[in-house]
Amino acid sequence: MMGCLRGLFVLLLCAATASAAPPKMSVAQWRDANQAVVISRLDRFVRLPSIAADPEGLNGMAEMLVEELRMRGFEPRLLSADGSPKVVFASLDTPGAKRTVVFYAHYDGQPVTSGAWASDPFVPVMRDMKSPSPVAVDWRAAGGRLDPEWRLFGRAAADDKASIVAFLSAYDALVATGRKPSVNLRVFWEGEEEAGSPHLAAILAANAELLKADLWLIGDGPVHQSRTPSLYFGARGVLGLKATIFGPLTPLHDGHYGNWVPNPATMAAQLIADMRDAEGTILIPGLADAARLPGPADQAAIAALPKIEDTLIASFGIGRTEGQEGLATSIMRPALNIRGIAAGGVGADANSAIPAEASFSIDFRLVPDQTVEGVKASFEAFLSEKGWSVVREAPDLARRLEHPRVIRLEWEPGYPGFRTDISLPVSQAVIGAAGKAAGRPIAVLPMMGGSVPLYIFDGVLKTPLIGLPIANHDNSQHAPNENLRLQNLWDGIDLYAGMMGGLDW
Repeated sequence: MMGCLRGLFVLLLCAATASAAPPKMSVAQWRDANQAVVISRLDRFVRLPSIAADPEGLNGMAEMLVEELRMRGFEPRLLSADGSPKVVFASLDTPGAKRTVVFYAHYDGQPVTSGAWASDPFVPVMRDMKSPSPVAVDWRAAGGRLDPEWRLFGRAAADDKASIVAFLSAYDALVATGRKPSVNLRVFWEGEEEAGSPHLAAILAANAELLKADLWLIGDGPVHQSRTPSLYFGARGVLGLKATIFGPLTPLHDGHYGNWVPNPATMAAQLIADMRDAEGTILIPGLADAARLPGPADQAAIAALPKIEDTLIASFGIGRTEGQEGLATSIMRPALNIRGIAAGGVGADANSAIPAEASFSIDFRLVPDQTVEGVKASFEAFLSEKGWSVVREAPDLARRLEHPRVIRLEWEPGYPGFRTDISLPVSQAVIGAAGKAAGRPIAVLPMMGGSVPLYIFDGVLKTPLIGLPIANHDNSQHAPNENLRLQNLWDGIDLYAGMMGGLDW
């Protein structure tokens, strides 16, 4: 099978190259002429269920990617640690190149609940999104250029196999248009990102010499909500927590004991109100003191972003926003999000009783220079100041009787945020190359609001990291009916080609 694939690739590449009559075609012209080839590759990748529950699918995907790279002249190898899914690493040097760039992506996808999908998540379906009820279309029979607003539905189509297809297609475009890479190319495609990358640090450390480079480009995440081709220079960290507040040993009749027995639901509501205000500002002393503020370059980049707040307000159906600073600025500061609150019952489940306990789940979003331990310490000091007795397990009767306010904390693993300085020469080179490839100003995001464990790469490699996202912001990432808008893939190919062939600093 792999031999057939190699032959097919050579034929397609030769055909594409042969069609490049003087003057040389552009990357955009090449991908317009090869849209069906590109989508066919993505379709084939999505059909392979490379999720954590399917080790055979992960292995099959890794082997398929090795062959794709080998056919293009790369030198691939598989890296692993302690039986982890394989990392696909490959290298291709350019004579005379003075810089080495690693392109990161992940080939694994989130687990699926098939019944929640409109179609089989591993049988890709193209849909026309312009009608009120999106309809399936036969893209193979379409002929000519495909509608850029069509979307391909399937698990990992957007997150993150699109980035891998963009890389492969961009390289094909450079070859077909007679251009050579301006940097030495490396790829690092992992297979357990959706499981939290538990072996990533070990693999990086064991192969630190092999992975030496001047820049890592992280091909993951969505573009700006304006659909503008984008770069991001960091991401917030995250730290989750479940808290349980204890009331009476058993629920008590609120007519007999209300106003006398403390209600844990009320105590939880009061505590939450003490932690943050209505505008999202964290009120916990010391928690945000270490947070790195946006610098002049960050502020300039934010000011240049397309304004999308009014569109988002309408699409989300919200009557106001928290704060007046705008979305991009708001995600540059720490956040405290209430993920859920549980106590007693409502509706048909309600009863006239004081609940025995109340719980709430929160997550902190960390910005650079904040630490997980520092956030924990500030939060627990705040609780102590408010008169709470912190426990790690369910309290016994003696603890309940001794302390008027008892709260159990169950911390989740967390990690810090990371941000590469936009003003660095490498950052400015990437911004310039991306803008030239896109043919228009790009969206430069100093930091994504979501969390990506960039600190793992930074901790081992100490190399600049810049995000190279291509997926549409509304791709249903991690959810049923994940999809990729075709124009995002076309823009992504242009962007990747710019990174391979236009970087110089």
